[in-house]
Amino acid sequence: MSIFRLAIPSPLRRQFDYLPPEGMSRAQIDSLQPGVRLRVPFSGRELTGYLLEVCAQTDVPASSLKPALELLDETPLVDPQLLQLCHWAAAYYHHPLGEVYSTLFPKRLREGKPRLPPGSPGWQLTARGKGLPEEALPRSPRQAQAISLLRQQAHITAAELKKNEISNTVLRALQEKQLIEPCVISDHSLTPRSNPGLALNDEQAVALQSIKAAGAGFSCHLLEGVTGSGKTEIYLQLIADCLRRGQQALVLVPEIGLTPQTLARFQQRFDADIAVLHSGLTDGPRYLAWEAARSGAAHIVIGTRSAVFTPLAKPGLFIVDEEHDGSYKQQDGFRYSARDVAVKRAHIHGCPILLGSATPSLESIHNVEAGRYQHQQLTRRASSGGMPDIRALDVRKKVLQAGLSDTLIAAVEEKLQQGQQVLLFLNRRGYAPTLQCHDCGWVAECRACDARLTVHRRRRRLRCHHCGATSALHRQCPQCHSERLLAAGLGTEQTEDFLHTRFKQWPIHRVDSDSMQSKGAMQALADEINRGEPGILLGTQMLTKGHHFPAVSLVAVIDADALLFSADFRGEERMAQLLTQVAGRAGRADIAGSVILQTHYPDHPALLAMLHTSYAEQARAMLRRRQESGLPPAGQLVLMRTDCPNAEYGEQFLQTLRSRSTPRLPAGARLIGPLPSPMQRRAGKYRCQLLLTAPDRRSAQAAAGLLVATAETLSTRQGLSWSIDVDPQDVF
Repeated sequence: MSIFRLAIPSPLRRQFDYLPPEGMSRAQIDSLQPGVRLRVPFSGRELTGYLLEVCAQTDVPASSLKPALELLDETPLVDPQLLQLCHWAAAYYHHPLGEVYSTLFPKRLREGKPRLPPGSPGWQLTARGKGLPEEALPRSPRQAQAISLLRQQAHITAAELKKNEISNTVLRALQEKQLIEPCVISDHSLTPRSNPGLALNDEQAVALQSIKAAGAGFSCHLLEGVTGSGKTEIYLQLIADCLRRGQQALVLVPEIGLTPQTLARFQQRFDADIAVLHSGLTDGPRYLAWEAARSGAAHIVIGTRSAVFTPLAKPGLFIVDEEHDGSYKQQDGFRYSARDVAVKRAHIHGCPILLGSATPSLESIHNVEAGRYQHQQLTRRASSGGMPDIRALDVRKKVLQAGLSDTLIAAVEEKLQQGQQVLLFLNRRGYAPTLQCHDCGWVAECRACDARLTVHRRRRRLRCHHCGATSALHRQCPQCHSERLLAAGLGTEQTEDFLHTRFKQWPIHRVDSDSMQSKGAMQALADEINRGEPGILLGTQMLTKGHHFPAVSLVAVIDADALLFSADFRGEERMAQLLTQVAGRAGRADIAGSVILQTHYPDHPALLAMLHTSYAEQARAMLRRRQESGLPPAGQLVLMRTDCPNAEYGEQFLQTLRSRSTPRLPAGARLIGPLPSPMQRRAGKYRCQLLLTAPDRRSAQAAAGLLVATAETLSTRQGLSWSIDVDPQDVF
């Protein structure tokens, strides 16, 4: 008997046995390799499972075994090294293997559909279209243009037609007239070429040579360079070397907003096929990019977090830009760190990996000190400009208009008068964080979360920034019916309104997740800003991540105090990173840069450190304190969390878990809690958590495995769900 052992995408942390599909021959069974997809029945549904092995025995009674419905692939679509990565990730993050396997595939393949023919979608003339007279379609100039273009070439990709401003509406109209038909255009991969790079300064040259000297095998490098020091140029020259070896490079960036700028710079440098993968893509383009990477047609792959699992035909180099960024950690479902997975993947493939940042994470600095990572440093900017001058502006007792003091307003006006640009940072979108009744004190709160609703005045809505719930903006208090409602606090919309009034003659650009929702919005803004005309950029941390605005000479943090106080032990590290990154947007070209931090706490130790020491010095001091307290990265942390409509039941579940697990914990490991989460209620459920601390990775993994095994034996009634987060970046 042959038994197919499969990984099924389900919350169950186990494997599932099936019989082969009916009619499959012995030769077919013997030729199967791990990773092929099969369509199987599962709990009344049909799912896509992934073959782990073919066995001769099973513990499942023969009467309970079901045959798989269909073999979807004759050979695996991903390589054995990527499957090995999945097994490591599932074990390390204690997540169901079937769900980890699912992250390898685009939606089409997860749904069990067949692969599409390799190539790009395009259009060609039908026989009727070829016989169309030249003067046809006089009333439809766009349709006539499309026909003319297709007469010049046998077929044209959809992307090329779009560049010629031929819309999908035009193409559909021609298809309905049976004049054109869709086709797949085979990709004939280019021989990649690199245009000449920029001249490197001494520090850049030493860093590049050190990375190259490590060879083509596995090595992990931390490139720590101040903002504007030319880290990207080192990336580009390493990629050029990788392409000359006939291999592919995978580049991870933290945010979708960075991919257009990164792509534009890469397209200028390389005559090569570049695939882009991020959550903003629709299923079709994402699938085509995935296939291009898998087949080797794409020489360079640029993507956000999930792109770390993209199959590559010839992997040769991995780069993680802004490696410190918190968005590399998946916060729900499969809670993995793309940075750490990338390091493990490079190790499995035997490739070099480069982690770059002006503000490296303490984890990476710790790995440098432990000798696991090689360290390259860039201590000065690549341009002639120096680092910006930073000063704290004490706003105590001063009049503030939309958060801006008179001193800051004057500084902004001076820079604009000089033809320069200003960046104002306020990490709070919306108009105001609170709506309050002036008469009775009522405050608009989210019904599903322990949080206040944010006022979004432009859309006349109240919105919860935690669960996404929205409601209409109240015109009167629901308790006392007073119409004296106050928008308390500060948000980007409110400051933008003031700036439009105060600086009418200059353009104001607001940059947050509300204003940058449309496709291409961030790239269009970058293009406009880089023309160098005077204006004001106002935005959240979307503005801090890797953007290069050479005409910005003044950066101001409107409310530095919002970053000073955090219940999370990582709060100090994040504040130092964010302030350093914000400050780094100033003076990146020949114009001298300055930074103003508005604060009510000018003597706060964290602010003084920002003013008088570099981030590198601050980070090493923070790392020493972490080592003294045993906190990550010196120690290990695992978080068990429950979400339940009944707060008491969630706490009881974790209490039972703790009492049953404590006697069997490895030496040095201990449990803290259960305790309510800092935000106890979110999206209608109460959250409770149990923290596991351990002195090293081995004991943390053993203890985490024990917690998961014990939790799976406990009853989860009353809508309770539980999750485990290894190396959590957020205990909120």
